[in-house]
Amino acid sequence: MATGKKDIRALTKDDLREFFVKQGDKAFRGNQVYEWLWQKSAHTFKDMTNVSKETRQMLEDNFVINHIEVDTMQRSKDGTVKNAVRLHDGLIVESVLIPTATRTTACVSSQVGCSLDCKFCATARLKRMRNLNPDEIYDQVVSIDKESRLYHNRPLSNIVFMGMGEPLMNYNNVIKAIDKITSPEGLGMSAKRITVSTSGVPKMIKKMADDEVKFNLAVSLHSAIDDVRTSIMPFNETFPLVDLKEALEYWYDKTQRTISYEYVVWKGINDTQKDIDAFVKFCKYVPCKVNIIEYNPIDDGQFQQATNVALENYINTLEKNRIVVNVRRSRGKDIDAACGQLANKS
Repeated sequence: MATGKKDIRALTKDDLREFFVKQGDKAFRGNQVYEWLWQKSAHTFKDMTNVSKETRQMLEDNFVINHIEVDTMQRSKDGTVKNAVRLHDGLIVESVLIPTATRTTACVSSQVGCSLDCKFCATARLKRMRNLNPDEIYDQVVSIDKESRLYHNRPLSNIVFMGMGEPLMNYNNVIKAIDKITSPEGLGMSAKRITVSTSGVPKMIKKMADDEVKFNLAVSLHSAIDDVRTSIMPFNETFPLVDLKEALEYWYDKTQRTISYEYVVWKGINDTQKDIDAFVKFCKYVPCKVNIIEYNPIDDGQFQQATNVALENYINTLEKNRIVVNVRRSRGKDIDAACGQLANKS
């Protein structure tokens, strides 16, 4: 709910220390409150039990904590959990817990709707309403970690920015959220267990390299032929493959870290030998691995999963060229929680 008060989580630890000094209190009180906000994920000032009642009331008078609420939660028969997350202004985004035998992964959103226009993705049909704040991204991870512990008896092991939105179009807030997630003063997760997936924004990929980020990079590619890619991902006209290639080479030169390509094969769109050969050529520009992703229909029938023969042709050709390839079977399809299906239908 909108109020005239500032969200306290927009303040740095130094800001909080300075605030308390101005109130005639000790600077360390800011450290205590900061710990409650981030390490302990307090939702209210009343939760801050080692802070005096007077101080808690003073915080209540001056600030709000705009935490998220899980509006509805759905559990798939395969163990996947989808959260419809209500933000402080009433808007909804979705996040997903994906369990396997060895890990639990949080798939989180970075925007309400999406800035881009991929024709095969349900989220792209939603108008981009706004970017998520760092704390709203952080809160999704906290909620999914709790669900991982509750339903799978283990903490969250991995995070992928593959939910609603294009993360690199909300770069500053995504970076701030990851800083909090990886900080010992936050969730203390390893950056190596975090993957940011982009549809390919060359300038921002270069910026990530310049900023020396420690997380992993995945690119939602789906075609290495410009006109094909533009037909399914129209923004490719603005960010063509030659620019994406240059940005990925820049990334690898700076970071020496392998790139993952996310790739869906559709019937009659990118399932020919020409498509395969172009993709193999693109894969050779920088060290990479490939995730072939099962397609999840979004009702209109324009996009259909390719035949098993076409998929095998891709896999065999990639393997012959010594490119690591994994086939990702979708999870959570029965609750519209699979890749490309997040569209606030819950």
